[in-house]
Amino acid sequence: MSARNSLAGRAALAVSAAVTAGALMAPASAAAHPHAPADGRHAPAQRAMDAAVEDGVPGVTGQATDAYGTWNGTSGVGDLTTGRPRGPRDHYRIGSVTKTFVATVLLQLAGEGELDLDDTVDHWLPGLVRGNGHDGRHITVRQLLNHTSGIYDYYADPDFATSFRLRDGFFEHRYDTWRPEQLVAVAMRHEPTSAEPGKTWHYSDTNYILAGMILEKATGHSYAHEVRKRIIKPLKLRETSVPRTGPHMPRPSSRAYSKLSDAATGPSYDVTEFNPSAAWTSGGMISDSADLNRFHEALLGGELLPERQLNEMKTTVAMSEEYPAAARYGLGIAERRLSCGRTVWGHHGGILGSTTESVATEDGRHALSFNFNGDWTGDSDAVIEAEFCESGRGTDGNG
Repeated sequence: MSARNSLAGRAALAVSAAVTAGALMAPASAAAHPHAPADGRHAPAQRAMDAAVEDGVPGVTGQATDAYGTWNGTSGVGDLTTGRPRGPRDHYRIGSVTKTFVATVLLQLAGEGELDLDDTVDHWLPGLVRGNGHDGRHITVRQLLNHTSGIYDYYADPDFATSFRLRDGFFEHRYDTWRPEQLVAVAMRHEPTSAEPGKTWHYSDTNYILAGMILEKATGHSYAHEVRKRIIKPLKLRETSVPRTGPHMPRPSSRAYSKLSDAATGPSYDVTEFNPSAAWTSGGMISDSADLNRFHEALLGGELLPERQLNEMKTTVAMSEEYPAAARYGLGIAERRLSCGRTVWGHHGGILGSTTESVATEDGRHALSFNFNGDWTGDSDAVIEAEFCESGRGTDGNG
């Protein structure tokens, strides 16, 4: 859910004896499993995926599209028990890439006059954002979408994090259902991260829980209904879904793994299935690499938003010091200038057992989406740099 951390979730419903005992260890041959050949235009990206596996990621799957066509890359394994390799068509939890879908729908509603980005939170959700210095009367929809609201991140609450991210809490709470109001209430137990909304950027999953609630209030429909109607069906994203509480993954998919601790060492646990309601509109969707690339191609290419709303989405603010100086955040999407000077737009997605990146050039013509089925290691930045700075340069007019 958050930009850096993973959200805890559900353990597997049917697992091997090793998992029943508690932990899985990767087969010695995991890094040597078959994958797409590391040659051709996308060889640097393939090598970066292989390096992530060498660093301890169980497996990687991804796809790049550019003016020359489509490339699918895989490395490592999708199942630590059987040694089955990752597949190019694997579904996976996309974490905070969900935020880009939610922001797109809200911007569509703004373009239709159903809401205004400068509406206050209190206008749509009267009295909900109150307590310990929070005041929804002075926070706008725009500030939710660009993370300048100052609202505390519910996922940072120590009790909430312990209940999901660490081993004992995970196994106890893996099937819990959370209502959006409960998640907001967790945040309201804390002081804001900024006393003045609109002045300081601070990543908060609570922002997108509130954005989802406003979306539903404005439309009278569930956010899942609106995402399907406005994005999934028009773009024919057949591998993209919006689960509410269902813990299962569609096929094909790999297993997902976490250390269930604050350390990057120790046993790996299978956390594939879990109730995603604790992520909801901040990070609960499922997709695959091909669908994510198609989504960003359409979004940045102007198929989903009128020019005015797309410009609003791409109006950015500086991020906090813990993030790269070359990164800025818009409305549900980040702009990032790479080491070679090229610029990509997209979002990171971290949720328990899954790390996703989905980015594209400004015109959407060169896109890359990929997933690690582990949440404790691996350099996802290196894969992006390899694809856009070493592979396929000069194919899209952006470098």
